[in-house]
Amino acid sequence: MARELKNGIISNDKDVNDLINVDEIEVCVLENETDIEVCDIQKTNDKLVEEIKRSIPRNEVLDDLSELFKVFGDITRIKIIYAIKDNEMCVCDIAKFLGMSQSAISHQLRVIKKARLVKYRREGKTVYYSLDDEHVNKIFEFGLSHVNEMYY
Repeated sequence: MARELKNGIISNDKDVNDLINVDEIEVCVLENETDIEVCDIQKTNDKLVEEIKRSIPRNEVLDDLSELFKVFGDITRIKIIYAIKDNEMCVCDIAKFLGMSQSAISHQLRVIKKARLVKYRREGKTVYYSLDDEHVNKIFEFGLSHVNEMYY
């Protein structure tokens, strides 16, 4: 099959499986920003793919990671995490801060607690919540920093 080559880029959709000695794969830039840029030819780095396959965590671990990030997928939970990232707060204070009922806050705290993102301590009849550990604070801060890059 004949191939049309212009500036090192294959310009048609013909089969390129028998193309050899390709030193560089150029990426096709699509006109619409919402489209995904793709390679013009199929050439894989099998060694890299196998290395990643060997190192990827078990599906159970990745599922737990996915569930963790889902907790961050709700604006109310994000606000709660923000409120308690540097302070202990009781449910009453969090409810007042967010203008929500204690019941609604308790429901969200259950979700956050199940993900082991918060801890609590009881002082008499009052229960104070705070972030479970520094890892949670770092996840939140890194995410916030990443998002803030769009605004500054």
